[in-house]
Amino acid sequence: MFIIGITGGTGSGKTVALSVLKKHGALALDCDEVYHELLVDDEMMKAEIEARFGGVLKDGRIDRKRLGEMVFADKQALVDLNKITHKYVIRYIEQRLAEWEKRGGGVAAIDAIALFESGIHKMCDVVVGVIAPAETRISRVMNRDGITREQAMMRINAQKPDEFYINNCDKILENMCNTLEEFEEVCNAYFAKFIERYLHEKS
Repeated sequence: MFIIGITGGTGSGKTVALSVLKKHGALALDCDEVYHELLVDDEMMKAEIEARFGGVLKDGRIDRKRLGEMVFADKQALVDLNKITHKYVIRYIEQRLAEWEKRGGGVAAIDAIALFESGIHKMCDVVVGVIAPAETRISRVMNRDGITREQAMMRINAQKPDEFYINNCDKILENMCNTLEEFEEVCNAYFAKFIERYLHEKS
């Protein structure tokens, strides 16, 4: 099975890249979605979070707002939360990949901002970093999340700079497009080459 890792900062276009790969027949795994799903469904993960943070589990549900306030005010708390959640996300992804391969699936894609920090990059045959100009990202995040320019800038500045992705990823996909439709076309052409190469090597 050929596994493509996708990473990059918020507003760069990772979600578009993942959706294009899904259209090409790949199993598409969004780690952010997986995390939020596990926050609702995984009793072991919830219990471990409650044991570390205390008071965030109410009526069987994690109070995400309270948890967010705790971890963003304390760097060590964020490290501890990631240490707990990453192992459950990885376990889930490993299960989904194994099921996909069993069913004959040949290509999978994993989208994660913390692809390297979580160790998920080790599962991937190739890691693609998606980057975009700061102003474009700010505008996208503002429109997507309904937040102010200052809030969008704070989110972006709290994440890794483009240099991190340029230095650590196998490939860089630069999103210079003005619309999502334009970037979809770029992704279509870009990832078609990956799929072609996989099919060629397989045959």
